[in-house]
Amino acid sequence: MGPLIVQGDKTLLLEVAHPQAEETRQAIAPFAELERAPEHIHTYRLTDLGLWNARAAGHTSTEVCQTLVKYTRYPIPPNVLTDIAEVMDRYGRLTLERDGDQLVLRTTDQAVLREVQRSKQTKGLLGAQLSDTEVTVPNGARGALKQALVKLGWPADDQAGFVDGTPHPIALSQLAPPRGEGAGPAQAARPWRLREYQRQAVDAAWFGGSGVVVLPCGAGKTVVGAGVMAKTSATTLILVTNTVAARQWRDELLRFTTLRPEEIGEYSGARKEIKPITIATYQVMTTKRDGAFVHLDLLDGQDWGLIVYDEVHLLPAPIFRLTADLQARRRLGLTATLVREDGREDEVFSLIGPKRYDAPWKEIEAQGHIAPAVCTEVRLTLPDDLRLACATAEPNERYRLAATAPDKTAIVRRLVEEHPDDQVLVIGAYLSQLEDLSEALDAPLITGQTPVRERERLYAAFRTGEVALLVVSKVANFSIDLPEASVAIQVSGSFGSRQEEAQRLGRIMRPKADGRVAHFYTVVSRDTPDQEFAGHRQRFLAEQGYSYRIIDAEDL
Repeated sequence: MGPLIVQGDKTLLLEVAHPQAEETRQAIAPFAELERAPEHIHTYRLTDLGLWNARAAGHTSTEVCQTLVKYTRYPIPPNVLTDIAEVMDRYGRLTLERDGDQLVLRTTDQAVLREVQRSKQTKGLLGAQLSDTEVTVPNGARGALKQALVKLGWPADDQAGFVDGTPHPIALSQLAPPRGEGAGPAQAARPWRLREYQRQAVDAAWFGGSGVVVLPCGAGKTVVGAGVMAKTSATTLILVTNTVAARQWRDELLRFTTLRPEEIGEYSGARKEIKPITIATYQVMTTKRDGAFVHLDLLDGQDWGLIVYDEVHLLPAPIFRLTADLQARRRLGLTATLVREDGREDEVFSLIGPKRYDAPWKEIEAQGHIAPAVCTEVRLTLPDDLRLACATAEPNERYRLAATAPDKTAIVRRLVEEHPDDQVLVIGAYLSQLEDLSEALDAPLITGQTPVRERERLYAAFRTGEVALLVVSKVANFSIDLPEASVAIQVSGSFGSRQEEAQRLGRIMRPKADGRVAHFYTVVSRDTPDQEFAGHRQRFLAEQGYSYRIIDAEDL
């Protein structure tokens, strides 16, 4: 009696308490997408994208079916086995290959090639017919064609290879200076090496050529990026969410690699440096001047050997467009979750590459590399006048009224008082609400309007303990390294964004020196859109095995 139930709608139910549950989870992880992970039964789903990811990683449909047969409790519905074979067989019927100076799309199935040629989605992306099974592809159309083929259900196996880029020596250092001390003296450094899961992620990304590594916040995605850079040993463009993240990347590269400060450039609103290792922000890359993305053109002209996309799930549309033209470069996407609220995961797959490595949050937590976390939802009942105002307002205004309820301030104050010895982040989405909280708590406020230098000063003060409480907006959602933070209090969010929930929890996930548990609170207005959206945001954490306890505000 195995721990797995395979259902006709291609969902998989895993009994967590079964002795073979962990073995089964690891066996199905390469091809099944985790949807929900409450206490007793975890739900996975077989999707086309998940099966194509598995096929791209070298798994066959026979292996997938044999795995399900091995661990299933009941006979598998025949339609599921048939669908697995047919979906996975679609990957690789078309291959992109390099033939001298030209790019060629080849097929093992003439009918598929004819279908693709007749599609409106491939118009202008295919060139001359070479044979019944071969057609040329304009060099500039490689990415756009891959996008179109995924949408048509015929994902291409891209075997056209990569240019080497301009060589540049990069190696992982043997000693790492303490955090915050840059390239400090050797006597202050400590020996280090990649953790086993980081090594596996580096190897998977390197041998796959291009693709995405999914790791929890605080698990060392930057170090994985450094490891791939060391294997590539070529000029590298790193794209990040903001200037603070760019400078943190620089500091981490100086800590963990042999790179020197003069080899690393920052390309942001504040600086325009192009060095062998250039760290650019998405914002500056997508800035238009006279209707043109001038910075995209400038950086596109460099001979990069590797492009690294930090927080790849946030890729803006112009970066997708640039990436479509960079298919001859090695590409590495880094993220804590591939969930995109706009549903463009297929474009990450086609343009950056398939998922090469994924480590569940709870697995990394069990190894002691991220902190265990307790998630709590605090529900308050709105006063009658505000409930009436919410009920009669327009939909977007209803959420704002509920999310910014004045009574949340007193609840946040009580939660802060419960953690007098902790470093606390209060996180929200509405500027007026955050300004009120900053004043009420007598705490510094960081928003998108805060100058970068002031942000860095406050983050540094928080790291040293000089400041124990910060009120922050969405600018702190991503790529901010605050290892001392152990409590986060969320007062409002970007509607139902699961990405945001994952990133906010990630702010407090770095392991604590004294082994403390992290606490993640969400303050929610009962019976309003605030509660509905909170439930949707929490879904990602449920998928990772976290559960929310719910308490009434009056019980605090």
